[in-house]
Amino acid sequence: MRLARLGSLHQSRLSFMRVLTRRMARENWKFSRTAFDMDEKGIGRAIYRVDCPQRTYSLVAFGHDLPDEMRSDRVIAEAWDATFALLDGVPDETDVERLEANVPLQEAGRYSERELVVSRANRSSRLWEHVAAALAAGMQPDAEQLDAVGYLMRTTAVYGSGKFGAVDYACVRERPEFAAPFQAEMLIVYLIRAFVLDLVEHVARCRGGKQAVPLDRDTARKLGIGNATGLGMAPFIVNHAALFNNWIAAREEAIRRVRSVPTATEAELALFLDRLQRSEVMVREWRSGHPVQRSKVERLQLDLQLIKARIEDCLIGDWPWDRLVEWSEAALSEEGQECLASLILEPYGTIVDELSEGMADPDDGGFRIDGSLSLAETCRLLRGHYGWALEIDWTAPEETARAWYISEEKLEPRLGERHEEDIAEFEQPLSPGRDAARAYADLERWSPGEEVAAFLLKHPEHRHVIRRVQVCHTAPYAEIHDNTISASMLPIDMLRAKLSFFGATHFDPKSDRWVRIRMYAGAPYPGELDPGNCEDWIYPEVVA
Repeated sequence: MRLARLGSLHQSRLSFMRVLTRRMARENWKFSRTAFDMDEKGIGRAIYRVDCPQRTYSLVAFGHDLPDEMRSDRVIAEAWDATFALLDGVPDETDVERLEANVPLQEAGRYSERELVVSRANRSSRLWEHVAAALAAGMQPDAEQLDAVGYLMRTTAVYGSGKFGAVDYACVRERPEFAAPFQAEMLIVYLIRAFVLDLVEHVARCRGGKQAVPLDRDTARKLGIGNATGLGMAPFIVNHAALFNNWIAAREEAIRRVRSVPTATEAELALFLDRLQRSEVMVREWRSGHPVQRSKVERLQLDLQLIKARIEDCLIGDWPWDRLVEWSEAALSEEGQECLASLILEPYGTIVDELSEGMADPDDGGFRIDGSLSLAETCRLLRGHYGWALEIDWTAPEETARAWYISEEKLEPRLGERHEEDIAEFEQPLSPGRDAARAYADLERWSPGEEVAAFLLKHPEHRHVIRRVQVCHTAPYAEIHDNTISASMLPIDMLRAKLSFFGATHFDPKSDRWVRIRMYAGAPYPGELDPGNCEDWIYPEVVA
């Protein structure tokens, strides 16, 4: 639970995109495009329908005329190339008109209980025009340019779970298709990807007429949806401690189960080697302009070679996966260790995939403090779960250099320099380690026999910490064991941890505070998805 390790996590069979594609294929979801009223510039509206076993959902997409100078990844942007809503059910014309008046406004719009997710996206300034022009001229776009960018549009926000008046997750979490975390958000991104392909081919046909050609389908599948994610996402894993525990616990249990496999069959070894070889291709294609990430990718390439060289020794005999993981802890970087931990799960869907059903938080953050707990037991819990924090010198300026606050302009989390900016009074409770140390210091002045309720009546400022430590009692992975306000803290590690559970690939940090990724790169499109291709799409094919 250290930030450096969390910032090295990779997608796995338990990642939410893969959970969704497995379900869509297993249940034979039906997809159709029911409206596509777009002009030659890509301005207009489109509707995509998804029929699940029990319900129907619809993507309502709007294309806009966005001048180049207004195209921005920043959350403070006020206009986008396309905006979207995922609707519960099938929209009629009144619904579409209502959405057309509100969805392009995003945060400033008004939404109903039928909207599950709201999103927006911008075209890639480097790639969109190249692809549209090439297809219009009857040619395929340049492969190197496609590989370098990896997407035609990137989302700058995917808002669900009650944001801006849309339906709260608690209202839909009992639906089987949304039982795993973030399934509605993953569904809208999957549908956006289909819309983007349709749109660029439509624009090309409008320009080129009969000479225009569609994008080669193998090429199209390589393209994902880009995403630009900044500090707004970073506090999520702090604010949702029980939920994050369930994600990590499921992954750790999956690793434990595979390490407990006594022998590996030839088929399981072959599948692992296939995924390992395809991971090498993925890592070779992983480009980043950030020096820290470039160094991690270069070391990961070496680590994958070391794994290949070690396979024969580790995978022949008893407990092969346990011995391989044990070796990796001494031989590989954290990036390599975590990549391997994901790879060993690949042959074992029958014992791993069911764990995704327990990754949601059934209480939806509604944990109630036990006021009858003694202060002696509370101090014991604090020492057990926050011992690392009690050892930090919280008077040292470098240990409290940062402060999390909410921006007035966009109501988004921001990170400021505590000793340089006048922001202390606006600080958010996103430093559990420091706050645990403060609570422990006050607790030591009380009688051990007193109860938590009495303590919190006198010290309500410690309520959130007492709640967290009681959560940790049954959720051992609820807390990051690192200082989240130190001068050396890298917020990018928090982003990477969450995005790996989404199933993101090709992390490309632009600073220590925001990152670009790819989603669904390699995935089959609607109409192509089946049980044979719903699983391994995330790993690129090896070209002979």
